[in-house]
This record gives sequence, structure tokens and C-alpha cells, in this order.
Amino acid sequence: MNFGRRGEPGGKSPAAPSRQPSRILVVDVRAPCWPHTCRRICEALENVFSLAGSLAGPPRIPLLSIYAAAQSQPECLLPFVPVRGGFARVQRCLAELRALPAEGALQAKEDAVTQAVKDGLQQFKQFTRQSSAGASLNSSFVEVTVLTSQVGPEVVKGLEAGLQGVDLVRLHQLQVVVIGRDLLPEPSDAEGISRARGEASCTEPALLLGTVIDLQTVEDDLVSLETSFKAWLHDCGTDREHLHLLLPPCTAAGAGPVHVKCDIQERLLDPALLPAAFHGSPASTQEATGPFWMAAGHSLAPRRLRAIRVLKAEGLCASLLFGLPLLIRPTSCWRLNWDELEANQHSFQALCRCLKTREWVLLAQSEPQERGPGRGPLAAASLQVLLPSESSSLLLQSVAVRELLLPCSFPLLPDDLPGAEVSRMESILEGLQVEPAYNPLSGSSNLYQVLRSRLGRPQASRIQRVSERPLPRQQSSRQHQTKAKAAVAPLHIAPLPASPGGPLEALCSGEEEDFADSP
Repeated sequence: MNFGRRGEPGGKSPAAPSRQPSRILVVDVRAPCWPHTCRRICEALENVFSLAGSLAGPPRIPLLSIYAAAQSQPECLLPFVPVRGGFARVQRCLAELRALPAEGALQAKEDAVTQAVKDGLQQFKQFTRQSSAGASLNSSFVEVTVLTSQVGPEVVKGLEAGLQGVDLVRLHQLQVVVIGRDLLPEPSDAEGISRARGEASCTEPALLLGTVIDLQTVEDDLVSLETSFKAWLHDCGTDREHLHLLLPPCTAAGAGPVHVKCDIQERLLDPALLPAAFHGSPASTQEATGPFWMAAGHSLAPRRLRAIRVLKAEGLCASLLFGLPLLIRPTSCWRLNWDELEANQHSFQALCRCLKTREWVLLAQSEPQERGPGRGPLAAASLQVLLPSESSSLLLQSVAVRELLLPCSFPLLPDDLPGAEVSRMESILEGLQVEPAYNPLSGSSNLYQVLRSRLGRPQASRIQRVSERPLPRQQSSRQHQTKAKAAVAPLHIAPLPASPGGPLEALCSGEEEDFADSP
């Protein structure tokens, strides 16, 4: 099943706008925890941003702004910039964030976090209203994440009180991530992965004009922080379902066919979308495939899979599976009413239960997309298998068909192997460490270092363009007292010259402007 946007005239696909929200990150630097968590937070952020800025296809994080809740009022360290193409500016911001502990324990006021959220929302409102870049954003909403080591319910309570009466129409979600406090019990996991827990620490969610404050806790270690930040790379669009699973009618009840509506989630990132996989040559956004790229096209109808038979799990050979695995879960599309969402979820969970208890695998065939005249030839159908698990999800993988299968014939193992050779091989294998399961965290490829090195290397045209500019008024923003510690970052009100990359790149291609003191 091809999840890419292939088949366009000339083999090209129009670049789909991103449905991802812009993001505001508010870092609470109050003592005494910040000096101990600073290094791990900054390293985890740098790793994730290097990954987000290197992936081909629609941007996973279109715009990013970072605030530090320090001293008497917040400080905007980074006005809105695209992560892709702006990684050098993000690096400078994180370097400035790392320098905060060296200046002494900062005693921020209790309302500094709330003020930072207000300033960030106001900055985003001005950005989308006063600049032409707002037209290039497919969805003009923003998500705010607050990183803190303070008591979570108290931070939520302060946000509730401080944001009363504030315009939150553009706020999609407000998330408070508590680092290293009131950690929940570690769940059992076959892979042994230490995860950031998403359960709320308070019994009732805080509501702000329909916006839920999501309170989470995460361990104070690099892997858990990275896992929490990587959730930003998932597709956040819920305006339509991704996949329709077509099941045959129930003969016992005499009802019609059953359609289960599903969403697709990536289990891992496609290495083909990373420039490191091409020895420094970035993947083309026109050739980017995968569920994220598929979901970004609003004109595409949901993909359709028709179940054709069930297989015994033990009869599926692993050598016939290919491609990246995808996770299938019941849809959370907001266009469906609550009754339909609940009925669809029950149907999906019942399917998972039946496949798991009977140790079956569902074999399905992709149905071609409906195409209008002049849209090119129909795509060939493909076969997929859906494998159950203990969770409420299915694993979707492509399975080989007759046209792709190559001849393969290997003799069976002989029974009369030399005993000395068997003993020698057993001794060799026993010298290796034995683990009950594979932990992907145990394998490192130095990918973050490669991406940071590549993104941090300025291009020749960029160096020439910067050298022609006058020197900035401030060589070091932290050595002068003229940098704003509170107000919204100033925006360019006058129309900007057109840029080949579009109005968004035109607005964010220059260096950061220094801020004036707020009154």
C-alpha cells in the first residue's frame, strides 16, 4: 500500500502545507532545580530539533518560540522561527538557555510562567495577523508546553487564575510537563523503554474556555526527555480519519459490511527522509512518503483496506514482510459525533481482541483511490497484514505478492553435524551477552551528532549574505541590559520583500532583531 502522493502528472506531487501546530516552549528556570536539569533539557531539545529540522516532507514543527521564566518577568529567547532552516538560531537560543545557571540561582516570581504564556500567545496572534506569513500556515493554532520542576498542580492552578479573560481562541493545547517530581510507577514494557507518562497527576482536568491543561510527569533523564519532546513529531491533525478498514458483513446478525475508521501513527521515522541516509544529500519533499506525508494532504480521501481472509500467526514468514511498520488505532476525528466515535472504538477493540485470542492475522488488500480524468493510471493494489498486540492497536505491514517474489530454495539443516563444531559454536555464542528482549535504546548510530554538524554548517550563500549586513547593535545579548525581559517580541509591520521560498521564509530568513526594553 503506497502512502505517498505518487501518480501526479510528470511524477511530481504538490507540496502539502503542514497541519502541525506552531509551538511555544516556556522553560521554568526557578531555583533550586534548574541548575541540575538544565544540561539534560537543552541536550534533549537540541537532539529533537536537529531531527525535526532534517526530515523531508511537511515540517513537523513549523514555527517555534522559546521563553525563559526568569527573574521578575519572562524573557523571549527565541521569537517565532521555522525549525527547518533556522536550526542555527535555535542552537544560539539553547546556548543562552544553558548559560542561565552560571548567572546564579534565579528567583522568578510565581506568575512569570503565566506571563510567558500570555506573551507567547500575543506574539503568535501578532505574527498571524500582521504578517503575510500567516497565510502560508495551513492551521493558525499554537500549542504551549511549560517545562517546570515545581509542583505540578500548583503551576496548573496559577495558569488557571492568570489566564482568566485571555483570548485563547488560537490555543490548541496547553501542556505542563513536570520534570522529576511525583513520578508515576514505571509501566512494564517488553522493550524495556523508559517512557514519559502521559497520565494527569490531578483528578480533574483544568478547563480554560474549552482548552484542557494537560499535566504530565517525566523522569529527569535524557531518554525520557527526548521521548516526551518527540511526541511533537507525530501528526497532530484530527480533521479526518486516515484509513477505512472494510470488513465483510456479519452473517449471524444479517447486517451489512462493517467499516472501521482508523488513524495511522508512525512507529519509527523513515531513515530515507533523513539526509544522513543519502550521504549529505537531503531527501526530496516531492518523493517523501509515509503516513505523515499522506495525512498532510487535505484533498486526499482516507485510504481503504478490504479484509480478504485471516491467517494463523505461526504461518506468516517474516521474510515476506517489508517496509516500515505502522500503528493503527481507532480514529479521533473531531468531525464524527461522540456516539459514532464510541461505536467505532468498540468495533476496533473487539477486532483486536478476537485476533489476539485466536492468534490470527488479518490479511487485507488496498483499494485504489478514485481518480478523475487525466490523473494518470491507477496504482497497483497491494496486500497488507494487520497483527494484533496486547494494546488497543494493530501493526500494519506490507506483505509480498506474487509479482515481487523471487525464487528461493535452501536445504534443511542436516541432523548429522559434527559434534565438535557444534560445541565450538555454542561456546562462541555463550560468550555474548544474553538479553530477554531487544531494547532499541541500547543501539546508537551517532545520528544526532551528524545532524547537528550538518545543520550547524553555514552555507556559502548564507555566509556571503550575512557578511554584507551591518554589524548588529549588540554583540552579546546577555552582556547588555537593553534586551527585553518581558514584552512580546517586535514584529515587522511593514510588508517584506518576496522570497523564493514563500512569505514564511521571507519573514524568518534574517537574523534575530534585538528587543527594546518594555516600559
